[in-house]
Amino acid sequence: MKELVCIVCPRGCRLTVDEDNGYAVTGNSCPRGAEYGRTELQNPTRVLTTTVRVTGGVHRRLPVKTDRAIPKGMLMPAMEEVAKVSLTAPVQAGQVIIHDILGTGADLIATRALDAAD
Repeated sequence: MKELVCIVCPRGCRLTVDEDNGYAVTGNSCPRGAEYGRTELQNPTRVLTTTVRVTGGVHRRLPVKTDRAIPKGMLMPAMEEVAKVSLTAPVQAGQVIIHDILGTGADLIATRALDAAD
């Protein structure tokens, strides 16, 4: 049995996941908590949030994130790909920075607009 704190909503339910009983989840207040508990033990995923370099902008870094969760084991390899990126301003919010990062189906997108420096 594994114990987890659900992060799907602010309630923070204390989950117990029974791996020997088909990943049965107890302690959840909603069905999303049960799904989180099963997924977290079988195939954990995370949304990658970080920054990329920008030249010619009002700031030198731009916040980015994946548009969907990727396998947790791929976070560091994805960060290696992100580290290779250098953008030139201007950049629009929602602009795709890396399409289908590492074949995960997730796009890395800009989370804010960044204007060019005057």
